[in-house]
Amino acid sequence: MGIALVIVVALAALLLFAATRPGEFRVQRSVRIQAPPGRVFANLDDFRRWTAWSPWEGLDPELQRTFSGAASGVGSVYEWQGNRKVGKGRMEITRADAPGRLIIKLDFLKPFEAHNTAEFALDPIADAQGEATQLTWSMHGPAPFVSKLMGIFVSMDKMIGKDFEAGLAKLKSVAEGPRAGGA
Repeated sequence: MGIALVIVVALAALLLFAATRPGEFRVQRSVRIQAPPGRVFANLDDFRRWTAWSPWEGLDPELQRTFSGAASGVGSVYEWQGNRKVGKGRMEITRADAPGRLIIKLDFLKPFEAHNTAEFALDPIADAQGEATQLTWSMHGPAPFVSKLMGIFVSMDKMIGKDFEAGLAKLKSVAEGPRAGGA
């Protein structure tokens, strides 16, 4: 009886602690890219170009992609369906202020449902090496109770942050490369 009571109290304390966690999450990473903002932006507002740098593109060789709406910018839509690692979802560009800011409505449908916002902020930098861009990639959204509870054991920042870092490193390579294209 004593052990059961300790377990119940510990579980209740865990649930109460989870309830006090923030109602939203935010993950953010930045990188300095030795290319003008226009060149970097061109790799962001055209979902077809994401295959060259997105950290999730290589997780499923059979990934099914659908592009619709505008070719780039506001109204451009990218839907995907794949294995357990990439799941199913949809992205739509809702704001494109070239070459400084891009906002994407991000809807995950499988393996879990979540509705978040991804943002890219591009700040020009002039330095001795020429034009550069400070690119910040962030994602934020609601943290329902289940997410708060999971967050006690698994850090969303560490879990997704490493993917952002990998994607930003690939994007840096693409934008700085000799065949970078764009403005």
